[in-house]
Amino acid sequence: MPLARIDLIRGKSESYRQAIGEAVYQALLSIGVPEDDRFQVIHEHEPANFIFANSYLGVQHTDDLVIIQITFNEGRTTVQKQALYKAIAEGIHTATGLGIGDVFINLVEVKRENWSFGNGVAQYAST
Repeated sequence: MPLARIDLIRGKSESYRQAIGEAVYQALLSIGVPEDDRFQVIHEHEPANFIFANSYLGVQHTDDLVIIQITFNEGRTTVQKQALYKAIAEGIHTATGLGIGDVFINLVEVKRENWSFGNGVAQYAST
């Protein structure tokens, strides 16, 4: 059910981008997302089209910043979300060497009926 949108400045290798995607997926599995429930879009941007604060809330960002937005079903606790943030940041750092300060994460929670995985059917909607 999660849809992960991963954005970064153009120029990183395919293996680097794939490692980020894998780290996000593994972190989602760690909080109970079902196996094979993997939907990700990785998008590279020209530097002029990737605008961010160099420092915000005491966190420093570099040109290696990765912005991750995950849309998934509502209902997870704050503790689960915090565990997800940590698992993503640490997983990306381990896989790529990217500093954890350069991992920006935003969660968007939606109701279960807001998904269609194909065939024009809302598979999670209760009837």
